Amino acid sequence: MGKMILEKFYFLLAPLRSSDLISVNVAVIIRAQTINRKDTIMAKALSKSQLAAEVAALSGLTKKASAELLENLATLAYKHAKNTFTLPGIGKLVLVNRKARLGRNPATGAPIQIPAKKVVKFRVAKAAKDAILGAK
Repeated sequence: MGKMILEKFYFLLAPLRSSDLISVNVAVIIRAQTINRKDTIMAKALSKSQLAAEVAALSGLTKKASAELLENLATLAYKHAKNTFTLPGIGKLVLVNRKARLGRNPATGAPIQIPAKKVVKFRVAKAAKDAILGAK
């Protein structure tokens, strides 16, 4: 599998000298491994620093200030999630009470009682669904 991937992306590596192959960016190889059956490259999620850089570019802030903004936003979300935390146009964090239920031990098949608990769920806003999936 790995050899096939490198053969498909030989055109990326061809202009490099053999000594440069050692220093090829790891991201190129990782992205090469995310090929699906139609030979299209799947996009990777943005890292925290990449997201901070994007926010900085769009808002005119420094990268450090935008990273601090993201951290403060996360802290606010943690603090207010018990009462529902909403990001307009994105969605909201909701605290949900899950009832006790009867489950099965997958190894033995024996029935077990699963206790009630609180879980955090994220509900995507309609605007975000329409923007990502396209309006119906």
